[in-house]
Amino acid sequence: MLRTLFILFLLVPLIEIYFLIQVGEEFGAGWTIFLVVATAFIGAGLLRIQGLSTMQRAQVSITQGQLPTLALLEGLALLISGGLLLTPGFFTDLAGFLLLIPLVRQALIKRLIKKAQFSGYRSSEHHEKPNIIEGEIVNEDDERHLR
Repeated sequence: MLRTLFILFLLVPLIEIYFLIQVGEEFGAGWTIFLVVATAFIGAGLLRIQGLSTMQRAQVSITQGQLPTLALLEGLALLISGGLLLTPGFFTDLAGFLLLIPLVRQALIKRLIKKAQFSGYRSSEHHEKPNIIEGEIVNEDDERHLR
């Protein structure tokens, strides 16, 4: 895991620099900066819309008495998407925009859930009834005072 993060922290900036240089050579520095800023603004607008939609789905789940698990994970994915969109560069913008597409985001979340190994995790459909033993607690001191 740490090795993967280390590689990502090395490769992503190099990929961003490469694309910024290529676009800068093709369109010029001014247009490259404009495109980077424009993608951030467009992404922020789309992120707002998707965030509100996800929040509404979470509220519907809660009113139906269900845990909004998928909506919460989508909210996390949208948070990551926002961070990627605000990071200057075209590669991170592409990843951020992909996370803004609901079908892509949901498919990615479902795939990660399948791969994840949560200890004690069970879906809400497969909950076993807990072992409940009914009984009374009798405090002997309280009984003596009542007599």
